[in-house]
Amino acid sequence: MSATPSAPFLKRVTPGGWAALAWLAGLLFTGLMRLRLPGQDEADELPGVILLRWEGVTTLLVATALALRGSVLLTRRPAAALRFLLVAAVVACTPLGVNAIPFAQYLAVDVALYVIAVARPPREAVQALLLALGVLAGYVTFRLLRDWNVGTTTELAVALTAVVAWLLGRSEHQSRTHAESSRAQAAAQAVTAERLRIAREMHDTVAHSIGIVALQAGAARRVIDTQPEGARQALAEIETASRETLAGLRRMLGALRTADRTDAAATTDGTGTDGRGPDGAGLDGTPAGIPADRLAQPPGLPEAPGLPEAPGLSALDRLAEVTGAAGVRVTVRRVGAPCSLPPDIDLSAFRLVQESVTNVVRHSGADACTVTVDHRDPVAVAVTVEDRGPAAGRERERPGGGSGYGLAGMRERVALLHGEFAAGPRPGGGFRVTARLPLPTGTGATTR
Repeated sequence: MSATPSAPFLKRVTPGGWAALAWLAGLLFTGLMRLRLPGQDEADELPGVILLRWEGVTTLLVATALALRGSVLLTRRPAAALRFLLVAAVVACTPLGVNAIPFAQYLAVDVALYVIAVARPPREAVQALLLALGVLAGYVTFRLLRDWNVGTTTELAVALTAVVAWLLGRSEHQSRTHAESSRAQAAAQAVTAERLRIAREMHDTVAHSIGIVALQAGAARRVIDTQPEGARQALAEIETASRETLAGLRRMLGALRTADRTDAAATTDGTGTDGRGPDGAGLDGTPAGIPADRLAQPPGLPEAPGLPEAPGLSALDRLAEVTGAAGVRVTVRRVGAPCSLPPDIDLSAFRLVQESVTNVVRHSGADACTVTVDHRDPVAVAVTVEDRGPAAGRERERPGGGSGYGLAGMRERVALLHGEFAAGPRPGGGFRVTARLPLPTGTGATTR
C-alpha cells in the first residue's frame, strides 16, 4: 500500500523523498533560528559551543548522511529507515547545545511515522510509534540522570506532533482499507449477480426445451409402431427443440469463454500467456487444441439456425407452436397497441411467459393455456399466463418468501425491473402467473 500523496503533481515524490525534504527543511529552520534575521534584535537561539567549529559541522554532516540513508530505505525497509532517522535526530542535537530534541530535527521522523502508519500492519505501526516516543523519553531521562537542564515541555510538544502524524497515517490506512473492501465487495456482488443472471437464462432456456423434448419423446415411443408418421413428426420437433437449446447454450458458453480469455490476457495467475493451464487445457476446461465451437456442436450435426440472440415477445408465436406440438395448446392474446419495448424488458417478459408455459406443460396436466400481453397501460406492460389444470403439485410459493427455482427466477427478474409479480391458484380452478413490468418514460408512445 503506497503512502504517496494523491495529488498528481506530487506523485513523483516518493515517501523517502518527502522524509529527505523534511530533514533538509529542519536543518534550514534550525540555521535560521540561530541567525539574526531582518527586524530582529537578536537570534531566537544562540549557536552551540561547537556548532560553528569543524567538529560541529562534521556532526551535522554525519547526521544528515544517516537521515538520507534512512530516507532511501523508507519504502523498502521502513523499520530500519525509522531507526536511521531517530539516530540522526539524536546525533544532530549534539552540536546545537539544546536541552531537548527540537521539533525541526523530528520532522523527518514524523514523515516516517505517517508512512509506516499508512502502509504497514497495525502491529508494526504501533511498534514504530512506541520506538519514536521511547527515543524522546530516553533522551530526557539521560539528561535528568546527568543532572542537566531538560526542556520537558518542548519534548512533550515534539511527542504530540509525532502522535498526530501517526494518527493521520492510521486514518488514511483505514480509509484505503475501507475503499479496497468496498471495491472487493462490489466486484463480488457483480459476479454473484452475473452468475444469477446466467443461471436464470440457463434454467429458462433448458427447462422449457427439455420439457418439450421429454413429452415429444414419450409420444414418439407410444406411437412408433402404430403411427410411424406421427413418431417421425415428434422426432423432428425433438431435433428442432434440441438445436434451439444447443444454439442458446453455445452463445452463452461463448460469452463466458470470451470473458475468461480477456481475464487471462490481463493476468496470467499461474497459467500460460495464452490463457491455458500448465497441462495445455483452457481455463474453461476445454482440452488443448480443440476450439470451443467444436465442443459446443455435437459431431455429425450441421449448424443450427437457432433463435434470436435475445428473444422477445415477438417470439411468442414460435413458442406457442413448439408447445402445441408437445400437446399443450397455447393461445396468445395481445391487448392494446403493441409498443417497442426496451431489450431488457422485452427479454424478461418473454422469459416469464416461457417459464410459465413450461410449468403448465410439466406440472398442470392441462391441455391448454392462455398467454395475455396487455399494452393498454402506457407506463407498463403486463403478462398473464393461466390454465385450468389442477394447482396441486405445482411449483408453489413457500413460507418465508422461498419458492421453487422457476418461480424464484421469475420473481427475481421482475424485482430487478422494479415490477410486480404474483403467482397462485385461480379462483375458478387452475393456476395463474401475472407480472407487471414498468416501462421507461416515453416508451409506450412508440408503436410497432
